[in-house]
Amino acid sequence: MSAHARGTRLLAAALGVATLTGGCGLQAASQYIPDVQPGSIRYYPELEGVAVRVASKELTEQLILGKIAVLALDAAGFDVVDRTNIQGSDNARRAMLAGESDLMWEYTGTAWLIYEGQEEVLKDPREQYERIRDLDLERNGMVWLDPPAPLDNTYAIVVTPETAERYDLAGVSDIENIPYAERSLCMDTEFFNRDDGLASLRDDYDLTEAEFPSSGDVMTSGVVYSAVDRGSCTLGSAYSTDGRIDALGLTMLEDDRQAFPIYNPAVNVRQEFADRYPQLTEIFAPIAERLDNETIMRLNARVDEEGQDPVFVARDWMVEEGFIEEGDSLLAGD
Repeated sequence: MSAHARGTRLLAAALGVATLTGGCGLQAASQYIPDVQPGSIRYYPELEGVAVRVASKELTEQLILGKIAVLALDAAGFDVVDRTNIQGSDNARRAMLAGESDLMWEYTGTAWLIYEGQEEVLKDPREQYERIRDLDLERNGMVWLDPPAPLDNTYAIVVTPETAERYDLAGVSDIENIPYAERSLCMDTEFFNRDDGLASLRDDYDLTEAEFPSSGDVMTSGVVYSAVDRGSCTLGSAYSTDGRIDALGLTMLEDDRQAFPIYNPAVNVRQEFADRYPQLTEIFAPIAERLDNETIMRLNARVDEEGQDPVFVARDWMVEEGFIEEGDSLLAGD
């Protein structure tokens, strides 16, 4: 991006966030892009002025991944249009299929099981990636950049350490140690409704209706963790990379029968855009390789527990890893 264009964008950002600044410091607008410069990410002069529309879902981890993509592409020279924070997986997917977005991180398991309606639950991460990569390209003209990130944001069951000790819980199969009357389950709407959530838990662990609640307390995802922590329910559905698990000191039970599918994120790109800009693989491959469960849990916690803005969490991590450098903007953001 030219110095003039970058300066113009920064001025607009300054005006946009000015009304949100208060005594607690700058509260960034959701589409604000901090000024960054290339680090190990190369700057490509041929990408100068090329618009790329980056999407993400509204969940914390998706916002962080989306902002990572925004910053990486900006440093590489693209003119980034930030369309992160789309409400719901289906809406984000439709935006890609309709050509309203060019690129987003998507999970292999979500695309395989939910978008494409496949019933086979694959246990090998590479096979899962390759199967959805080939199917999505053939059916929908979607390219999955290689490699996918090693982080696996699958479903999990969490309990307090006290509950784990009381009932000798290590794996999900140990739920049978809990008396029937005490098997209360808090879960979010997606876990309750999706076939790869509660249905998989019940089927793969042979938990009949008499032995396990066919339904429990359904609530928003963030509330589940605190409900388990304060003892409102014995068991809680969780996402395995959610930073609140560590922040609250909860215990994640091992999925010892592998009921839950693999959810590795990879950058999903419309085929026309991927063919036109092969630089995308070089930009994202090193980033994907560094995104493991430990890393993303730490980044998620900075948003969910510390209240930091996803774009600054993404920026700080990318600076730490050397992918980008901070620019000279006066809007430091923190």
